[in-house]
Amino acid sequence: MTKTPARQTPLPLRTALATLLGCVIASPAAAEAPPKAEPTLAELKQMVEEQSRRLAALREQMQHEEARLDDMRREIGMERLGALRAAGPGDAAATPPQPVGQRPQTPQGTEAAPVAQIFDQPGILTPPGTIILEPSLQYSYASTNRVALVGYTVIPALTIGLIDVREVKRNTWTAALTARTGLTNRLELEAKIPWVYRSDESISRPVATPASSDQVFNTTGSGLGDLEFTARYQLNQAQPNEPIYVASLRFKTRTGTDQFDTTVMRIPGFSGLGLLRDLPTGSGFYSLQPGVTFLFPSDPVVFFGGINYQYSFSRSGLKLRENDGAGNITVTRLDSVQPGGVFGFNFGMGLALNDRSSFSIGYDHASVGRTRINGREDPLGVRIQLGTLMFGYAYRLSADRSVNVSLGVGVTRDTPDLTLTLRMPITL
Repeated sequence: MTKTPARQTPLPLRTALATLLGCVIASPAAAEAPPKAEPTLAELKQMVEEQSRRLAALREQMQHEEARLDDMRREIGMERLGALRAAGPGDAAATPPQPVGQRPQTPQGTEAAPVAQIFDQPGILTPPGTIILEPSLQYSYASTNRVALVGYTVIPALTIGLIDVREVKRNTWTAALTARTGLTNRLELEAKIPWVYRSDESISRPVATPASSDQVFNTTGSGLGDLEFTARYQLNQAQPNEPIYVASLRFKTRTGTDQFDTTVMRIPGFSGLGLLRDLPTGSGFYSLQPGVTFLFPSDPVVFFGGINYQYSFSRSGLKLRENDGAGNITVTRLDSVQPGGVFGFNFGMGLALNDRSSFSIGYDHASVGRTRINGREDPLGVRIQLGTLMFGYAYRLSADRSVNVSLGVGVTRDTPDLTLTLRMPITL
């Protein structure tokens, strides 16, 4: 039998093994330590389950952190409530939410754009101790056509008497200074002083009487308007994904002149054509207007709206003076007069275009009730519906000053055709 020669280990490898064996023999601890056993299947399964539990805990922690991040984003969106005031309405900031009325401190020029103010109700409250002055200028234009038939009809299309066709164009300029300040984080007060200039042009031609051209009759009036005082109170705290409600109470005086302070002038030859000698600058009645406004931020949009009701107090002992055009004055005494209540609502949305400018659109509606004379409704009175489509644009000039332009377009027959308003809120 042939012997197979033994495989010999290479010299370098044998030297390394000898050295390692010598170290092991020289170490008592190594000599006593038993060889490490391979993990069993159950142990491996337990290790996998432990790692799975750790991964699940990390995944849950990540979901919690993502939820907190979403909440912070929504809270940052809440700060765009600063965008609801032209100095302030609808201004937003990228900081955690603060109570309405406490404006976040941010470097100049880094605040979010103010959302254009298109209604009288501001969007947020003024911080306590802060004073905001808001000079404004408003122009209103309205035109109406009237056909008055004074006579009787003999046969269809044949009228015996006078037919008065009249077109009236009204221009009204109102310059006002509004001041508001915050008493607490939830309460602010406002005062408004208006100055009014009015101009009416009546273009008329009597039909069925000799007349070759139209005649124009102009009347004007100017002076102090009705002072207004308003208090606003925030009803709830600002919370993510929840609207904010602000209650308001407005009191309007009758510091301006009214129709009972002037004389109605009758134009000879124009049946039924009566013009006020001096146009009034006020309503002539004290009134209260409670209301509630809501604000709902949904970054980058802020939705807003509100409802209100105006109640006018009655006046007694009034006199209407009428001049027949020949110097004869007729005085009509009224025991009491009370304008009808006005129910109104509005809604809209504001969108920030960039960090300085924004755009708003909304609709405002008012339903005016019938006037009561001597305790009874005026038989010739009707309920009037006033609807206005509003557009607004705002641009922040600096951290404490902005400019706001709003345009109102009448959508019902009795509403002014055009209302253009310019505001410039200044934070002191």
